[in-house]
Amino acid sequence: MSAATPTVQARPPLWRNVRVLRWAFQAGFLLVVALVLLYLWGNLTGNLERLGVRTDFRYLRQPAGFAIPDSDFRSSQNVFQALLVGAKNTATVAFLGILLATLLGVIVGVARLSTNWLVRRTAALYVESLRNVPVLIIIIFWWAGILLRLPPLDDGSDVFGVFSISNRGLVLPSLDRTGGLGVFLVAFALTAAAAAAIAVWRTRRFDATGEPHRRVLWAGSVLLAGLVVAFLVSGRPLGLSLPEGSQFATAGGLRFSPEFAALLIALVLYTASHIAEIVRGSILAVSTGQSEAASALGLSGFQRLRYVVLPQAFRISVPPMGNQYLNLTKNSSLGIAIGYYEMTRVTGISISQGGPAPQAILVLMLFYLGFSLFIALVTNLINRRLEIKAR
Repeated sequence: MSAATPTVQARPPLWRNVRVLRWAFQAGFLLVVALVLLYLWGNLTGNLERLGVRTDFRYLRQPAGFAIPDSDFRSSQNVFQALLVGAKNTATVAFLGILLATLLGVIVGVARLSTNWLVRRTAALYVESLRNVPVLIIIIFWWAGILLRLPPLDDGSDVFGVFSISNRGLVLPSLDRTGGLGVFLVAFALTAAAAAAIAVWRTRRFDATGEPHRRVLWAGSVLLAGLVVAFLVSGRPLGLSLPEGSQFATAGGLRFSPEFAALLIALVLYTASHIAEIVRGSILAVSTGQSEAASALGLSGFQRLRYVVLPQAFRISVPPMGNQYLNLTKNSSLGIAIGYYEMTRVTGISISQGGPAPQAILVLMLFYLGFSLFIALVTNLINRRLEIKAR
C-alpha cells in the first residue's frame, strides 16, 4: 500500500490574511494619530512663537508673585512650590472627603433598606435630593449661604474657650510640638505592634475556642495605655494649643477656612448620595439565601449585616466606589469658584501672572493624572484583595 499523501493547505494572500490585516489596521490607526498630534503640536508651537510666548517650562522656577492663605507659602517662592501647596490642599480635601463620604454613604445606603419607614424615606429623600443637584450649587450654597452668614469673629464666636466658629472659619484645638518626638514615635510604633499582635491572638483564640474575642477592647486598651506611658516617658513632647480670638484674627489651634469647609462638606454630601446607591445595590445583589442562613444560625440583624451581608456587598461595590473617589478628587477643582487655593486656582493665578497657559494646563493635567492613577491603584489592590480566589 502506498503512503497517503499529506494535504498541504495554501496560505491566503497577505491582503486576505486576518492577522496581517489586524496589525496593518492598528499600525495605520497609530500612524494617523501620530500625524494628527504632530500637526497639533506644530500648530501650537508656531502660534506661540509668533505671539512671543515661550514654549519651555522655565516659568516654574520664577517667583510666584502671590501668597496662599492658611499656609507658609510666600510670594517670593517659585511657581512650582505654589503648585505643590495647591496639590497638598487638593490631596487634603480628597483624602478627608473620601473617608467621610464612604462612611456617610454606607450608613445612608444601609438606611435605604431599613424596615423602619421613617428611616428608609429619610434616606431616600437625602439621596434623591443631593445627587440630582449640581455639586457646584451645593458648594456655593454652603459657602455663601451658610458659612459666610455665621457671626463675625468678635461676636461671641469663642465656645467654652475650646473652639471658635465664625465667618472666618472654624478653629479647633490642636497639638503643638514642645519637645523631641523621636522617643515618642518609637514607643508608639512598639505599642501599635503590640496591639496588633494582641488583636491577632484574640482572633485566633476565638477561631479555636469560640469564646468572644473582644479584640477591639483588648487592642484598644493596650494602645491607649501604651500611648499614655510613651507620652510621659518621652517628656511630654506634645502640648494642647487652644484658639485665642481677637477682633481681627485667631491665634493657636487648627483653623479650617470657610472655603475649605464649604468645599469639603459639599463634596462629602454629594458623593455620599452616589455611594449610598452603590451600597444599596450591592446589598441587594447578595443572595437572600445568605441572610436566611445567617438567621438560621441565630445571628441578630446587626450581626447578619456585619459578618455576612456587608463583606459580600463590599466585594461588589469596590469598583464603582472607586469611580466615585475619582469624581470627588476631580470635583475638588470646583473650589476655584469660592476662592479655595487648590491646584486649579493656583494654576489660574500663575497664568494671570504671566505664565504660559499651555504649559501650565499641561502640568495641571499631569497632577490630576497622578492623583487619578494613585486612587485607581489603591482601589484595584483592594478589589484584588477582596475577590474570591479560585481553588
